This record gives sequence, structure tokens and C-alpha cells, in this order.
Amino acid sequence: MDAELTALATAGATALVQQMVGDGWAGLRDRVVALFSRGRDEADVQEDLEESRADLVAARDAGDDEAVADVRAEWRNRLRRTLRADPAMAAELRALLDELAPAADQAKGAAYNTFSGSVQQGIVIQAHTIRDMTTGKP
Repeated sequence: MDAELTALATAGATALVQQMVGDGWAGLRDRVVALFSRGRDEADVQEDLEESRADLVAARDAGDDEAVADVRAEWRNRLRRTLRADPAMAAELRALLDELAPAADQAKGAAYNTFSGSVQQGIVIQAHTIRDMTTGKP
């Protein structure tokens, strides 16, 4: 079970660090505060998260991968301790990670093209979403 909690804590810390420097952090922050604030003051948890976010932004701007890894390790350890103290939190953390996974997968944008057996004479487009597009003469 400890290996499972460690893996979950690692995945959670990685997702947390990625989200802290992303555009959606403001919406996610309150959920993370609620997750971590069991038995603690929410303001303390929020302050810890914001300090980590500031460290991450500074590290990213400076290209300091070691500092990013340090913040990730800090939150991994905190998550692991929290999960050991409250195993019921694992289900909530998994649910949160499942919600974040589709956005992460979509951001990767894997695309594969195969054209075989003919010559393409026109425009070939592969896209997720196209709006208001005109080709040729308008």
C-alpha cells in the first residue's frame, strides 16, 4: 500500500506543480486548499500554495529546473504524509487527477497523418476545431 500511496503522491505533486503555473490555477486553488486543510487553517494552506507558486514562477523564468524539482518534491512529501494520515483522501485526489488528465492529454496534441496510393491535388487540413475558414476565392 505504501508504494501505491507514493505513486499517487508523486502523480499528485506533478499535476499540482504543473497546474500552479498554468492558467487554470485560480479555479483549482480552492479545491486544493480544501483537500489539504483538514485539521489545518485554510489560510495557512493557501499561503503555502502561493509561496510555492511564486517559487515556481521565478524558477521557470530563470530556467532553474532544480528549483522546480525541489517544489515538486516538497509537495510529493506533503501529499504522502497527508495520505498516510488520511487514507480516505486518496479517492478525492484520484478524482481530481482524473479531472486534470484529459486537459493534459489534449494539450499534448498527438496527431498522425497517412496518405497512401494517390496524389493530393488540393488542400489537406487536420485540425481539432476550425471556425470561419475560407479557402480559394472568397
